Amino acid sequence: MAQVELVGVRKAFGPVVAVEDANITFEEGSFTTLLGPSGCGKTTLLRMIAGLEFPTTGDILVGGKRVNDLPIHKRNLGLVFQNYALFPHKTIAENIGFGLKYRHVPKEDIRRKVTEALDIVRLPGVEERFPTQLSGGQQQRIALARAIVIEPDVLLLDEPLSALDANLREEMRVELKAIQNRIGVTSIFVTHDQSEALAMSDRIVVMSAGRVEQIGSPEEVYNRPVSEFVTSFLGNANLLSGTVRNVVGGVAEIEVAGLGTLFSEPDGKDGQTIEPGMQVRISIKAEKLALGSGDGGSSGATLSAKVQDVDYQGQVARYFLSSGGHSLQAINQIDERPHAAGADVSISIRPRDCIILPA
Repeated sequence: MAQVELVGVRKAFGPVVAVEDANITFEEGSFTTLLGPSGCGKTTLLRMIAGLEFPTTGDILVGGKRVNDLPIHKRNLGLVFQNYALFPHKTIAENIGFGLKYRHVPKEDIRRKVTEALDIVRLPGVEERFPTQLSGGQQQRIALARAIVIEPDVLLLDEPLSALDANLREEMRVELKAIQNRIGVTSIFVTHDQSEALAMSDRIVVMSAGRVEQIGSPEEVYNRPVSEFVTSFLGNANLLSGTVRNVVGGVAEIEVAGLGTLFSEPDGKDGQTIEPGMQVRISIKAEKLALGSGDGGSSGATLSAKVQDVDYQGQVARYFLSSGGHSLQAINQIDERPHAAGADVSISIRPRDCIILPA
C-alpha cells in the first residue's frame, strides 16, 4: 500500500525549477532515500511532503488523501534535521514531549510515551538532562525520539547524520535503520552520501538537476544504472564508447577504439535491443576491473595497462591506469602490497560487469 504519493509534482522558485515532474510512490513501512548532489531538488521534495513548501503543480497524497494545501502542523509527520533543532533551555523530556503537549495529550500519557521513546532510541534515564549535557550522537537520538513519539504516519529525515564524525555516523546509520525496522514507520531519508543510501535503503530515488533519474533497490541502481549520471554518481565508473560488432548467444561484442573487443551480457530489462552496428556507451565499475588475475573468463576480455598512480586506502587500493589511450580506474583488494606506479599490469573484465547504458 502506498503511504505517500507524488503525482506530477513540480516546484519552481520564479524562473528556477527546483523539481520537475516527480512521480514517486513511497510504500507503507518502507525506507526510501532521496539521493543526489547538492542542488538536485531532494530537500525541496522533502520540504513539500512536510508542508514547508507547496508544489507549483501536481499533487501530494499521504495515506491516499491530498495534502497540498495542508500546513505542516496538520500533517501527522515526524521531522529530523541535520542540526537536531533541540530547545537548549528545555530538558530532554520537555524536548521529546513538545509535540505531544500541543496535541493536548494528558501529562501522564506524555511521561509514558517519552519513556517509551527513550527506550526505543536506547537512551533511558536522561529525561532531566539538557541537550548540552549530551554528545552529538545522543542529541541526534533525542531528535529522533521527538519525531517518533507522536506516532507519525511518515518519518522525514533531512541529512540527519551529516553533522556527526565518520565513526559515529556509521554507528548511527546502523542504529537508525534498526529503529525504523522496529517501529515500522514509512521513512523518507535525504542524503548526498552514496554509501549511506546503499546501506540503509529499501529503495533509492536518484535525482539530478530537479529530475528523477532512476528509482530502484540499492542493487538495481548500483549494478543496473539507466544513465551515465547514475553510474558515475554511485561509485567510480569507467565510461567508454564503442560499436557493437556482433551478438552471439546473448553476449555482445563491442569494439572500443584503442582497447579492442570488450564483451557484455545485456539483460534487456530496459527494453533496448542490442544489434550489430549500434553505437553504445558502456560502464564498468572500478571495483570490477581485476588487475593481474587471468584472462577474464572464457568470454571475457583481457587488457594490458600501466599503473600511473596509486591511492592507497588500507584494505584496498585505487589505481589510475592508462590503456590504449584511455584513462581507467580500478579498485582492488590488497593481498600483500599494492602495485606500484609505473608497473605493467593486466586487466580482466567479465561480460556481466560491462554494462551497456540505455540509449
